[in-house]
Parts: sequence; structure tokens; C-alpha cells
Amino acid sequence: MKHTYIVTGMTCNGCVAAVEKQLGAVQGVTDVQVSLEKNEADVTMAKHIDVETLKNALSSKYQISEKKERNVFKSTGAAEIETPEKSKLQQLTPLFLILGYITVASVLLNYQNWNLGEAMLDFMGLFYIVFSFFKLLDLKGFPESFRMYDPLAKIVPVYGWIYPFIELGLGLLFLMRFEINIALVATIVVLGITTIGVTRTLLSKKTIQCACLGTALKLPMTQATFIENAIMLAMAFWMLFRL
Repeated sequence: MKHTYIVTGMTCNGCVAAVEKQLGAVQGVTDVQVSLEKNEADVTMAKHIDVETLKNALSSKYQISEKKERNVFKSTGAAEIETPEKSKLQQLTPLFLILGYITVASVLLNYQNWNLGEAMLDFMGLFYIVFSFFKLLDLKGFPESFRMYDPLAKIVPVYGWIYPFIELGLGLLFLMRFEINIALVATIVVLGITTIGVTRTLLSKKTIQCACLGTALKLPMTQATFIENAIMLAMAFWMLFRL
């Protein structure tokens, strides 16, 4: 038998893995599928297991409760109106806003003496600074989310911990116009590895959280993530051969 439960307290894919492991260890549970976006857990069990047993299996960080089915025949009051699930476009709005702000800032910094190369360096610098900021907001949770799709972070866990600082350093190099060639090569290597992982995830059609803005904002892994990385890689290649 399969039951769906509401699970609260999850903030990243590391939490998803922890909940799946803890619920899966309960005697009688044969399979657990957890969704971070829906805050739900589908638990398949050989025999009925009461919710108290499942609660006791979880650490104090997480809370689990039965999902109540909505009665379509029951009159709906104001307090019972359900909030519709956000579309992927709505979920990605913060990402598009941030990229828009970075683009406008890069243009404004160079509009008086317009130079495309300089504007691109400013864009790349601001991109890294802003994105590293969001990752550093939850430095503990980011590595677990990042290793869900980044090939190098899966093999070398410490890479997930230092990645936000790598982005911060690259951002400073671009904005200070210091060792640009080294920063461009590093960008190609770092984002190249991540893009491979993003591509694999998209092809496998897995639903996971994108860690590009850390765990502070819950963004789904979509084609937008691939395009975002592709733009940065294209800029890096163009600038490297231009300099």
C-alpha cells in the first residue's frame, strides 16, 4: 500500500536524502519517494504503519502528517481555498530578475564609453558576486544540493564547500580586471563541469532543486539553468580568444 504524507522542515536536497533514508529505515517500509517542491513523501509499505511511528523515525528538524484529500462536494470557505502550485516560469522569476538587474548594471557601467568586452567582464563579475552571495547564505545546505548534479562535487565533496568561494574569487578578478585570462579559463572549467551535470539531469528528466542560487530560493532544475551556464561559457570563450 502507498500513502502520501506532508513533510515540513526540508530546505534542500540533502534534507530530501535524509528524510528518504530515515523513513526507509522503518520496518515495513519498502519504498520512499520525497518531493522537495511539494513537501510531500510517498511511502510504500508492506503493512499499515501509523503516522506516529513515522514521526518517531524522523529527526526533530522534520515534521510529517497525513495528507488530507480535498472533498470537492464540500462547500469551500475562505480559509479552505488552496493556493495553486506555481508554474516553472513563476518559480524562475527570481532568477530572471537577478539576471536582468546584472545586465542593466553592466550596461550602465559602460554606457558613456561603450565597450562590449568591458560590459561582458562586468556582467561576469557581477554574476559571480551575486550568485556566490546566495550560496553563502546557506553554506551548510548548499554542498548537499550541489552534489546532486555536479559531477566533481559527487566525487570530491569538499568541492561543494569551496565552490561559493571560487565564484566569489572569480567575480573579484573580473571586476578588478586582474588575471583575466586565468579567470576565463577557470570559468570554462568550473561551469563546463557543472553544465555536464545539468545536461545529464535534464536528459534523465529528474525533478531536483537547482543550487545556482543556493538553497535560499527554491528553483527547479530547468533548461533556464543550462542556458544561464551556456551564456557564461560563450562569454568566456569569446573573451579568451579576443584578448
